[in-house]
Amino acid sequence: MAKTKWALKGDYFETCSCDYLCPCIFTRMEAMPTDGECKVSMVFQIKKGSYGRLALDGLIFAVLGHAPGPMGNGNWRVGLIIDERASEKQAAAIEAICSGEVGGPMAMMAPLVGEFAGTMRGNFTLEKKKMSFSINVPGVLEQRAVAVESLPVPGKPIYIDNAGHPANTRLALARGTKSRLHAFGIDWDDVKGGHNAHFAPFNWAA
Repeated sequence: MAKTKWALKGDYFETCSCDYLCPCIFTRMEAMPTDGECKVSMVFQIKKGSYGRLALDGLIFAVLGHAPGPMGNGNWRVGLIIDERASEKQAAAIEAICSGEVGGPMAMMAPLVGEFAGTMRGNFTLEKKKMSFSINVPGVLEQRAVAVESLPVPGKPIYIDNAGHPANTRLALARGTKSRLHAFGIDWDDVKGGHNAHFAPFNWAA
């Protein structure tokens, strides 16, 4: 059977429960998370996307995760929120891409997943500004972050480059100002801020 070709490009947003700056990103996932465990929300806003002839433009999805220790040790618990506007066929395509079963960056992460906790639908509200972002799925997910401003280039974020990250090898650094996550047995509330965040464009294909 011929392999289905697919491609997604858009914007990526992340907050995690580690203090800024998350040690996973510069230790290739070998470091112990700040609190001994990692809780993370990774949100993808598709600007242009297709799975075969099926258009995925404009849809949003979130990969939520929990790692009980260093992320490189695996045993992650992962769940997926898919935009409630997606049709059943579109949702199935996004789930196949996120599972890694159809190749792409998530296929490299799949061996680290110990449990796939399921898929749910959500009503996403997303606001992206030059130096900040906010995302909300009522009753399930809320994340807000502000970029860490560069001193030599005011109005621009500091970036980390050549990172081993599925979204992009170049990530803008940010500090979370608020994160709430209650889904798939993962519970996290941080309203004091100071936790880690990233954002970047993403461009996936297989």
